[in-house]
Amino acid sequence: MPASPIRKLVPYAEEAKRKGRKVYHLNIGQPDIPTPEVALEAVRHTDLKVVEYSHSAGNESYRKGLANYYKGIGVDITHNDIIVTTGGSEAITIAFMSCLNPGDEVIIPEPFYANYNGFAVQTGVVVKPIVSSIKNDFALPDVSEFDKLITPKTKGIVICNPNNPTGYLYSKEELEKLATIVKKHDLYLFSDEVYREFCYDGHTHFSAMKLKGLENNVILMDSVSKRYSMCGVRIGALITRNKEVITTAMKFAQARLSPPSFGQIAAEAALNTPESYFKGVYDEYIKRRNFMVEALNKMEGVYCPKPKGAFYTVVKLPIDDSEKFARWLLEDFEYNNQTVMLAPATGFYSTPGLGKNEVRIAYVLKVEDLKKAMECLEVALKQYPGRVI
Repeated sequence: MPASPIRKLVPYAEEAKRKGRKVYHLNIGQPDIPTPEVALEAVRHTDLKVVEYSHSAGNESYRKGLANYYKGIGVDITHNDIIVTTGGSEAITIAFMSCLNPGDEVIIPEPFYANYNGFAVQTGVVVKPIVSSIKNDFALPDVSEFDKLITPKTKGIVICNPNNPTGYLYSKEELEKLATIVKKHDLYLFSDEVYREFCYDGHTHFSAMKLKGLENNVILMDSVSKRYSMCGVRIGALITRNKEVITTAMKFAQARLSPPSFGQIAAEAALNTPESYFKGVYDEYIKRRNFMVEALNKMEGVYCPKPKGAFYTVVKLPIDDSEKFARWLLEDFEYNNQTVMLAPATGFYSTPGLGKNEVRIAYVLKVEDLKKAMECLEVALKQYPGRVI
């Protein structure tokens, strides 16, 4: 089981804090955006006398509300196409267990969300990575590259759109090209769309659920964590029109009994979040992104693509080893008693050796803190013993 590249450096950050240093956390997608008040109020004013198990698929009222949310973005489904899960993580593991046998292969463009590796290990699935490159800002590889990886064991393709960790947003045209491979080989398309609301510069999100002719192939994984900035409620969803998959997934849902009760209360209430909330969040992330991208690209030897979505970017740095650099920042470096915590990009690749001079940065801090974090990083890059010119 691989250690989380995002969390395994936590002991070093804790030690830096014990030394009295301020640590700017750019390593993890934990927004500082307030959770919608409507969700918090729903939990505060719950008058439950007994906190019971819910239906294994989740509360029907919440699933019906979710179905209406998806219809609002052009995805026509019913509440019977939805299984509420304990976070998006469980949606992915249940999807893998429902659709794939141990030894089956899935193709995933890398760098990818590091925990896909962990979910694959848990379920006995084999990840076959296909490299996307910072040279073209991590665009989806050509379909011919996918075709080369197809074997008799290939059963699915996994995408994250908008992408974590790169911030790349796959276009409708790219997804339609990918659909030709899915149709040709009758594969599952596992689509992680957790960051759907975070699309910038006039770009819009196109859900894999809208692809024609793939009604039984697409498995959508979703979560409320980032959309409503409430990562700790642990509510996600597995969504598909494939009735056989839903029936199988329900067996796994029943085995874990039910998703969290208070989390579902918060998530259902969050469906009534006013549009003004999302407008404010959008404007804030645009400010953060624009500041950070400009600051990084001004640094000597640094290249930062401009993310079209989510709130991450993978950045190329003039360093010898991103793992060593991230640890050095916490153990040996300080600037005005401050330092920065980054996520080494090596943990987001499955192919050994890739990402050694790249890090993932999450722009989840307010601009004032990002400014201090970028100052720290610029000084650190000049002082780092393993700097590569």
